[in-house]
Amino acid sequence: MRFDVITLFPELFEPFMQHGVTRRAYESGALQVRLWPLRDFAEGPYRRVDDRPFGGGPGMVMLAEPLRRCWETIRAERAQLGLPAVPTLLFSPQGQRLEHAVVAEQAQASGAILVCGRYEGIDQRFIDQCVDGQISLGDFVLSGGELAALALLDAVARLLPGVLNDALSHQQDSFNPAIAGLLDCPHYTRPERWCGPQGEAAVPEVLLSGHHARIEAWRLQQRRDATLRLRPDLLPAPCAPVADSKR
Repeated sequence: MRFDVITLFPELFEPFMQHGVTRRAYESGALQVRLWPLRDFAEGPYRRVDDRPFGGGPGMVMLAEPLRRCWETIRAERAQLGLPAVPTLLFSPQGQRLEHAVVAEQAQASGAILVCGRYEGIDQRFIDQCVDGQISLGDFVLSGGELAALALLDAVARLLPGVLNDALSHQQDSFNPAIAGLLDCPHYTRPERWCGPQGEAAVPEVLLSGHHARIEAWRLQQRRDATLRLRPDLLPAPCAPVADSKR
């Protein structure tokens, strides 16, 4: 699996790939990331990658031509290496929300070309002709697509075999189909009694019982309660009442 990242700031990625549990994905080669500095594909002494927008307005717009050159170079290198063709994804507030289903799909794929935009946006002609899909972290705007790309890479890395200490760990995460897409349950560790700013708090007794069936039932109920309280939109909609055919 290989992700090719088009970015103005490749230095943002390198520390991320060298720390934390997900570094195993990069060290083992299970997840390969090739960074492509966009200015390497710009012309002129200043390597310009942006210009003022037609029609006026604030900010600058990323030029289509350096993006095209970089994009075509990536595709050519992948083909030369015998790597499969992959979609081109742009991080944008207009994109599909990044959710577990999207991450799981990417974890089973061969990678993607990730485009990290900056400034006011990207020349629409590059998007229309070269981009296959757009991804958003949520209904807010970031300074660039690098943080969103890092979020996608981190989420994908966690799902790859051998990355987490326990292969079943991610199956207990929030949104995973293994727990019916619910939120995760509360977790506790030592000490059994902890004195916080609001007083003493104990670990729920059921977790100390050693009764696995009771513990699992408690965790399931906690997942349902948390989802109902915090994210009711994740629960199936109630069925509408059936109309009385005799009326």
